[in-house]
Amino acid sequence: MTHRITRRSFSALLAAAAVAPPLAARAADPVKLKLAFFADDAEMTWVTVIKPFVDNVNRDAKGAVQIDAFLNGALGRALPDQPQMVLDGVADIAFCIPGVTPGRFADNGVMELPGLFRNLRESSLVYTRMVAANRLRGFENYDVIGAIGTPPFSVHSKTKVTSLADLRGLRVRTTNATEAQTLKELGAIPVLMPVNEVPEAIGRGTIDAATVHPGPLFDFGINKVTKYDYFIGFGFSPLNLLMNKKVFDGLPKAGQDAIRKYSGEWFATTYIKGYSVYTDSLMAKLKADTSRTVTFPTPADDTAAQAAFKPVFEAWLAKDPRNPQLLKDVQAEIARVRASH
Repeated sequence: MTHRITRRSFSALLAAAAVAPPLAARAADPVKLKLAFFADDAEMTWVTVIKPFVDNVNRDAKGAVQIDAFLNGALGRALPDQPQMVLDGVADIAFCIPGVTPGRFADNGVMELPGLFRNLRESSLVYTRMVAANRLRGFENYDVIGAIGTPPFSVHSKTKVTSLADLRGLRVRTTNATEAQTLKELGAIPVLMPVNEVPEAIGRGTIDAATVHPGPLFDFGINKVTKYDYFIGFGFSPLNLLMNKKVFDGLPKAGQDAIRKYSGEWFATTYIKGYSVYTDSLMAKLKADTSRTVTFPTPADDTAAQAAFKPVFEAWLAKDPRNPQLLKDVQAEIARVRASH
């Protein structure tokens, strides 16, 4: 039996072939993922861990996925909006600071309690493991690529702050509600504010000081509008690299495998190694700068700070019946991290 191909049907086949690329070519196209980052490519969280994550995934995914980074807030500058941008599809992945979105991540308060962690190694490994164990609510719609912590927060001011007593009456930028309560206990006036707004606020006199760690002090130019550095450890800020869970679940296996490989513990340990070196270099720079006054708390101030921390713990424990067990879980993980060091 023969089949006749008319001029009309042959023309239709040619037209269809022109519109649709070959199947092999379509299959080779990577899934494009948009990653939102609020700062530029000199910010050290980007340098030490987010860029290595992007580069490694793009290499190992073998064309299954391609992460394209949009820096300087190109997809949205407001830090509080970043988690919702991921859910709304504005970005597929975004760097988020949960403390500036109160209530969204219900259990993160346990990670923000003052004086709980000694350094970023402890905060990052414990946070990573608590998230991996699904112990913290609020991440149900996300694939958590990274859950890390900053070094302990210190106070940096344009007016004299060399003791706890100097904090009384000062308007101090804070990064989360738990830290705000801690500052209140010490007599300061907390102002919740994203870190990228701090230099202008201090310059205008809207606030007198800010709680940050050495990285943002330099990364965002806060050092240019402050002179006093008081290294009382208030706690730390949880940080996340979050991906839309539905988007992740829909990726080719090679893409999922590459993202998984460079998430979780890899992400935390890479950050710890790189950011610790950066923090150490900044501390040396601060101590060598004769135009600044660097102060560490006296034993008396340490004792007074611990007394101020106690009601913060008590208030948080009373907020939810789950909280006492959450704190026990975190303390047990801290003990494991310290034992392994």
